[in-house]
Amino acid sequence: MNLVLQGLDATIDTLRRIGALANPARVTELGAGAIRCEGIECSDVLKQTIGVAAEAARIDATFIAPGRVLADFKLVAMDMDSTLITIECIDEIADMQGLKPQVAAITEAAMRGELGFAESLTRRVALLAGLDAAALERVYTERLAISMGGEAMLAALRAAGLKTLLVSGGFTFFTERLKARLGLDYTHANVLEIVDGKLTGRVLGGIVDAGEKKRTVERVCIDIGIDPAQAIVMGDGANDLAMMSIAGLSVAFRAKPVVRAQADVALTYSGLDGLLNILA
Repeated sequence: MNLVLQGLDATIDTLRRIGALANPARVTELGAGAIRCEGIECSDVLKQTIGVAAEAARIDATFIAPGRVLADFKLVAMDMDSTLITIECIDEIADMQGLKPQVAAITEAAMRGELGFAESLTRRVALLAGLDAAALERVYTERLAISMGGEAMLAALRAAGLKTLLVSGGFTFFTERLKARLGLDYTHANVLEIVDGKLTGRVLGGIVDAGEKKRTVERVCIDIGIDPAQAIVMGDGANDLAMMSIAGLSVAFRAKPVVRAQADVALTYSGLDGLLNILA
């Protein structure tokens, strides 16, 4: 196996010190804050030892089979809120109503898997009834930011010929703007009902929940003629686990513990472009 160690604030010396615990045959520097340790005899004990040391140093440690590269894949599917972007859009919309704590509490419960997503979304959106729709534009222009490394990752994906899908339990108001801004190939999200310039507190059509996210990844794979094993799926909450489960590589980004535990890769201390080091 190979072991990729990386972190935004990691020094090469620290990375090499932790990598040495795995007794690698070779070490390759991948950049200022990343190394690949090659020819490792992997075991559960070693994974635990590396995991403890990496966590203490705020470093991401990824064990991966040698030879896996970006060219093995044809699609990257991403969650939006707290994955491709740094915020939870519905929480920031609620803040315009002075309701952020109430909505954020429901969001957190859903992301931990303690509350069904459809129910949580319905409850949260209902709290927004009567809000001027102009608040959506304010959230987009004033508060929405791309997660660290996101634009670098997307540029590399485009250069390598991969397609991109943004599939979100959030709202089309944001996904469509991000599609145009970032050159994404596909998007799918919920539609907020707006009447006379006000949010009604309802979602139009079916809700994009965990099952619909999975079906969307499957539909796009069919559309571009690939197997889901050729897809990378990235997310952060329990609502992403279903679509991550069918991917050839699942990536938990700044994710909840339940998601990190089930993902192939966890990026907690790196940017989204940490994916590029893993598949270098």
